[in-house]
Amino acid sequence: MTSPSHDLCRCLGKRLDRPPKIAKFHKDCQDTRAPGWRHFLELIEEAAEDRRAEFKPLAELSPEHRRQIVTLPPTISKLTDVRHLVLYRSNLVRIPPEIGRMTSLEEFTAYTSYRLHWFPYELTRCPNLKRSTVSTRALYGNYKYRPPFPGLATEVDRIGELRPGTWGATSIQFCSVCDAPIGNSGPVQAWISLRVATDVLPLLVNACSTACIEALPTPPEKYVQTPHRGGPAMEQPSVEDVF
Repeated sequence: MTSPSHDLCRCLGKRLDRPPKIAKFHKDCQDTRAPGWRHFLELIEEAAEDRRAEFKPLAELSPEHRRQIVTLPPTISKLTDVRHLVLYRSNLVRIPPEIGRMTSLEEFTAYTSYRLHWFPYELTRCPNLKRSTVSTRALYGNYKYRPPFPGLATEVDRIGELRPGTWGATSIQFCSVCDAPIGNSGPVQAWISLRVATDVLPLLVNACSTACIEALPTPPEKYVQTPHRGGPAMEQPSVEDVF
């Protein structure tokens, strides 16, 4: 029997039109000893060396190895020539902020990556990004069903040892907005929905200060109009308000 390439996700409920009242980050930690991860690192080095314009790493991994990848390696920052990143039907639960250094990125395809419910704010740093293809119904706060956003943490773990189920990351080093180092007090987190390329995406901001949170742009109409901290008490525009 062929091994599955991804895990089943019920974060947003068994039926997408009946979202749960509470959402939480995936707790998965990346196993950096897994052969799929090591192979992925090699593929990144090859792509950086030959300066390819399209990067489809999962197509070169077996289903078993694809399942082992729950986040992208930070070394994607080396892929400054890639114009199209294809992550079709991945097992990803998060994308690292280093994606913001892929400055040539024009198209981002993560369609049918059903465990990927949000994106890092750093995705807005890709100045040439014009096209995106994502599974909208799997996103926090999507306009079709308005599933909730996870509530954000208020107390800092030991710096450098964050719990992904609480913070959405295992390490947060730099401000999503100004790129300054995050101090010992930890990041100021906020959710914001912004149009990035083709879609309005839920973005997680890890800021160095409340001033950086206050400097964020205004979300589009029909979405929460200010940065927020999520949680079940967060009120979103109703589905009917969109149509």
